Amino acid sequence: MNSVRARVWRFTVEWGSAGAEAVHAVEIGQGPLPVSLAAVVNINALACDLRKTVDQRVRDHEISLLLSYITSSPGTGALGVDCSALDSSSGHIRRFVSECTGLGVMTAASETLFDWKPGANGLSSFDVLPGKLVGTYAKKGVRPDLLYDLAAGPLAGEARGRRRDHEQMLPAGQGTPPQRARLEKLAQWSVDHNEHAYFMSWVWLGTGGVYVDIFLPDDSPATAGLKTGWIEVPGSAQPWRFRVPRPDSRRRTVLEPDSLASRADSAPESGSEGSAHAAGASAETAVSRAAEAVEEAMSQSFAREDTLGTFSGVEVRGRWIRGDVVGPAHHEVLLGVLGERVPVDHRAQRRRLASQTDRLDVFLEGRLLALVKPVDSPRPSWDRIRSELLE
Repeated sequence: MNSVRARVWRFTVEWGSAGAEAVHAVEIGQGPLPVSLAAVVNINALACDLRKTVDQRVRDHEISLLLSYITSSPGTGALGVDCSALDSSSGHIRRFVSECTGLGVMTAASETLFDWKPGANGLSSFDVLPGKLVGTYAKKGVRPDLLYDLAAGPLAGEARGRRRDHEQMLPAGQGTPPQRARLEKLAQWSVDHNEHAYFMSWVWLGTGGVYVDIFLPDDSPATAGLKTGWIEVPGSAQPWRFRVPRPDSRRRTVLEPDSLASRADSAPESGSEGSAHAAGASAETAVSRAAEAVEEAMSQSFAREDTLGTFSGVEVRGRWIRGDVVGPAHHEVLLGVLGERVPVDHRAQRRRLASQTDRLDVFLEGRLLALVKPVDSPRPSWDRIRSELLE
């Protein structure tokens, strides 16, 4: 499995009568976090508006575009970036590639960082917060990118991706102004949504590969199982603290109902009696409704694919996609859809990939399967793919 260079911060929000007043952050440490390119592709394969028909042509083109810029190294090397091609591209293409990488790295790295448990945590991420899919969340203002269904409750994730042309890829000192500004907004978003759990990642793409800053709130129950064995360099940066601008007292977050969420599901006013419990129940309802939309989109996709074989008695359909949008392909990906969900031990899956260099880069999440391989290597048989997934 490949890796990214990670730096993890833990931060505390200082509260006041008007909400968040300041943020105090401390670096925990730096080191390599294993991240599968197949996992990055898998996470982006349904990062679309699920209220509309999933267009297979668009999905395939976007995956091919991502693989044209982001590459894997042999064995356990770092994820790579074709910076020459990226810098020659238009601004909207650079933003697309950077944001897709940020989205995938955040989820893939977090699964290792938190060691989320199979069966207890729904590791599927729903790209629903930016749109109108769920009426539980405000439709105006800051909207985190992803929503994770964890045993500890819904966890919002903010994923940022940026090209960075610096020798030192992880910015030195006390965070960049954009990072601080986003943490300020996320802290207030959490207050407005009854102290909703959240975290933020900030991915940097450069000639040295892929780097990520991860910011974790100290009081989030979802991050209680933080793993630190991957850290090579303990945190050495000086703690930094910055003030959060006082919000306009006239501002009010409007949680508008949606066709997928009734008025009864909407969270009550922040600070009212029982609001935290009601907000948690409403968020869980939102996750459930989002999951229904994901399942419907997967079923639509399944019906249009070619048959690959079976896995645990369930039919699998899919196709190979080459990353050749900007030149000769370096990789191709097999994207498959299962007819129904099959229980998979994600912990065992991650550890097998991380511990052995001769394994396929294959990742199964929910009903979606992704396998990435060098374009000049033979395509593995379905029997081999199935046997590695079942081990």
